Parts: sequence; C-alpha cells; structure tokens
Amino acid sequence: MENLEETTGFMGNIAPSATLAITAKAKAMKAEGLDICSLSAGEPDFDTPDMIKQAAIDALLAGKTGYTPAAGMPELRNAIVKKFADDNGIKTTMPQVIVAPGAKFSVFSAVAALCGVGDEVIIPAPYWVSYPEMVTMAGATSVIVNTTAGNNYELQAADLEAAITENTKLLILNTPSNPTGAIYRKETLEAIAALAVKYNFMVLSDEIYEKLVYDAIAPHISIASLNDEIAELTITVNGLSKAYAMTGWRLGYLTAPLWLAKKISAMQSNTTSNPTSFAQYGALKALEDGEAAVNTMKAAFAKRRDLIYKLVNDIDGVKAIRPEGAFYIFCDISSFGLTSNDFCAQLLEKKLVAAIPGQPFGAEGSIRLSYACADETIIEAVGRLKAFCDSL
Repeated sequence: MENLEETTGFMGNIAPSATLAITAKAKAMKAEGLDICSLSAGEPDFDTPDMIKQAAIDALLAGKTGYTPAAGMPELRNAIVKKFADDNGIKTTMPQVIVAPGAKFSVFSAVAALCGVGDEVIIPAPYWVSYPEMVTMAGATSVIVNTTAGNNYELQAADLEAAITENTKLLILNTPSNPTGAIYRKETLEAIAALAVKYNFMVLSDEIYEKLVYDAIAPHISIASLNDEIAELTITVNGLSKAYAMTGWRLGYLTAPLWLAKKISAMQSNTTSNPTSFAQYGALKALEDGEAAVNTMKAAFAKRRDLIYKLVNDIDGVKAIRPEGAFYIFCDISSFGLTSNDFCAQLLEKKLVAAIPGQPFGAEGSIRLSYACADETIIEAVGRLKAFCDSL
C-alpha cells in the first residue's frame, strides 16, 4: 500500500516563507528572555489607527458579521475604484476590483487564475520570497532575471526582452520593492510596458508599499497609468497592511481586466468565500480618512531610513544603496565570504540580531534589514552588526 506520508498534493512541496520563519524564531527567542534586536519583520511597529479599529468595532456591534459578495462589499470596491483613479491614475470599474484576505492572496489568485502548466512567469531578482513559490503552485515556471544595484535594481528592457519566449504569460513587478526599497522610474516602466504590448504578456504590478515613498525625485508610478494598451495587460495589486499598519487584518485588493477579474472572483468564491466582513468596514474607513495617519507613519519611516542608511554604510565591508521606499535596506555582505544564510545564522547566534538572508530573495551574498522599528532598536542592532562584521 502507498505510504501516505510520502505522497504530495499539487501544492504539497512548497517551501515555507523564509521571512516569516526567521521573524517567528526571533520572537520565540525574545519570549525566552533573550535580548533580541530584530530587523527581520516586514511589519510596521505602529498600531492600527484608532478610527480604523473603531469602524470595525462599530460594524461588529451593528451585526455586520455575515457573508459579503466574494469580491468584497460594493461600497469598499467603489472606494478602491476612486483610490486607483485619484492616487494612481488608473481607470477601472467596480466589477474589475477584487478584495481579498490579504494582498498576498491577491497576488496568488491572479497568478493561479492566469497561469498554468507550460506558462512562464518572468520575475526580476531580488524578488519577494513568495513569488516563485506562487508560480510553482500554479504549475507554471519561474524565469528569473537578475538586476543590479548599479541600475537601482530595476529590470532593464534588454534583459527582459532576452528572457521572453512564446511561453511567457506574465511579468511580476514590485515597486517600491521588497527587499531592496527601490522604486521603478517612469522611463524604465515605459520600456517594460512597450515590450508587454509588443509580445502580448500580462504584467502583475505589486504596489503594496506605494504610500511609503520618501523622495520627491523618486515618486511611485503605476505602470497601468501609462497608457490604455498597458492598462489592458496589467493586474495592479495593493492592500492595507503596510501603509495603514493593518498586517493582521488580512485585506488586500487588485484591479484587473474584466475577463481576468471574473476568473479571479470565481476562484476566490470557491476558496475563501469572501474577505472578513467587519474588517472591510475598517478598510473603507482607512481609504476614506486614513491619509493623515499614513503620513505620520511615513515621516517616521523616512527618518529611520536616513538613520539606518548612514549607520550601515559606516560598516567596513558592507555596501547598500539608499532605499527610496518600503522599509527595508538591502546590504551586500559578499566581502565576508559567508553565505547569506550562514551570515544571518551567526549574527543571530553571536549578536542576537535577526536579519533576513538574501538567498530566498534570489540574491545570495546580501541580507535584508527592516527599519520598521524604533530608532533605539536600529542603533543598537546596527552597532551589533558592525561588531560582528569587524570580528570577521
């Protein structure tokens, strides 16, 4: 008889998220009483603004606890239509908008509804750790194209075109980027859009960090806003987790061409039924009245960005570009001769500093540090990092 423990389902060989695993380990060590300095979490250290929490509380008390449409409440989807128009210059309609239990699920459902066996998905590296796993879950194949710090970690048109085949179905972009903090410039996006139109493949633009941008010379631009042709080929994903400090609420959303939005909605109706009802009222409040709270958190992140960039670049053997968005700095530690996994393991063991190795991001020889933490934590953690590097 077959050994059930040795069998696997279609999605049974997926690796757990490296970022979540390391963050959980750091939290467990801290719970044991160890003096952990964590620069690993992709999570704001702010609480959800009170008005957003109150909107969800009010919805609960009013009995808003039943099913909603699979794609989300109409009033929330209409607010998202307005947000895309006002903030991003993207023209969309309510039937094209799908609210999901997290932007991560929005990305996965778009990939799974679009791609399958025989399809290729181009992913620039460094990439968010979950993208290749999602492609694998869909049965498709990831085609990794490396980028460089010298080009601001932006996918270059020539490299993209060289990777395109007759099987190319999708390109995944993430701007502002996790893990690099880089923001794609308009001219780069225009060149990518021209290739998508020329070769007829879709673009998934993950813009979850779009409100966390810090320099006037590097604004966030949505590729779908460039022209009508690329808009018809773009899935734009966003959410509430990062900008509004709502990570645990699990609310994301996307807009896609209507034909694809219908497929995504059907898939979601058979998997999650709908996003949590009362949480959607909190999301509605965030989109309608949350900008001031976002700006307060953004100002704090901007100061921390400048602080950690200065401190990191004072460490001999470490190189990093100045991040323009998100709340990460990506550091080249290849000069020390350790793999990124060994570097982070030793850093945690010897100095009690949690960082994320670059290997799961497709960038061996680098580490990701999060500055979504207090100034004091940044100063102490980078001081320990410097001492560790000096010891090497």
